[in-house]
Amino acid sequence: MNLESPKVTVEKSAEYLFTQLSDVKNFEKLMPENIAKFEVLGDDIFNFGLKGMPEIKLRMKEGIPHSKVVLNAASDKLPFSLIANIATLSENSSEVKLDFEGDFNPMMAMMIKGPITKFLETLATNMVKL
Repeated sequence: MNLESPKVTVEKSAEYLFTQLSDVKNFEKLMPENIAKFEVLGDDIFNFGLKGMPEIKLRMKEGIPHSKVVLNAASDKLPFSLIANIATLSENSSEVKLDFEGDFNPMMAMMIKGPITKFLETLATNMVKL
């Protein structure tokens, strides 16, 4: 299952956004208002929960300087990746698109497609808060 956020223009450099997204504690700024829990568990891992949804742990997997940050679910129960793709528009302007790639059975995919799509849109829209 592959989902994408809309592309969002942020008045920050790609280098700045990459640095911010490489620090897991900054993901709290991107979370939707209905967040029930956000906890940094280490330098490369955090846990979050939205109201009515199970808690999810995300671990920083890789970063390609100034262009890509990849987070993976720390649990095998819901195997997925959250990928932030950053493109430079100018010295102080970048474009960010989030991709969600998960391996789910068709029933699970149908149940989570709507909430995950909305979640990705919120994360992307909140990039301006970094």
